Amino acid sequence: METITVERVVAAPIDKVFEWLAEADNYPRSRVVLRERLVQQGDGAPYGRDAIRVLIWVIGWFRERITAYRPPHEFEYLVERSFPPSRHEGGRLTFTEVPGGTRVVWTTTAEMRLPFGAAAVTRLLVAPVISFVFGRVLAAADRALRS
Repeated sequence: METITVERVVAAPIDKVFEWLAEADNYPRSRVVLRERLVQQGDGAPYGRDAIRVLIWVIGWFRERITAYRPPHEFEYLVERSFPPSRHEGGRLTFTEVPGGTRVVWTTTAEMRLPFGAAAVTRLLVAPVISFVFGRVLAAADRALRS
């Protein structure tokens, strides 16, 4: 398994940043997410705990369940199914107020599901690609919330 972490300070208040990133229907603004669909609303909020969302990224198809939802400080998710197939131990976005905005830390732990070489392929190929696409979503949030 590989843990991938992407960080960025988004120039906006914590509540706005949390809301933008928790509501995955914003992700297509990044151009690395092609489609998003909320399959099941969550407890207390559309994208709250137990929400199920489907995302089509340029890197694949992912069905995710929100496993924790604590606005405006963090939410967690688990990829239940994906193509290409992967093993996922969970993802988390945390939000902290800092001078100039909100520090977002996006962490995920996953591995490609392959008959052999999964760790190497994940470390050398998948991790840099995931870092790039997560970075693009955070950049889209920063652009949207600045304007």
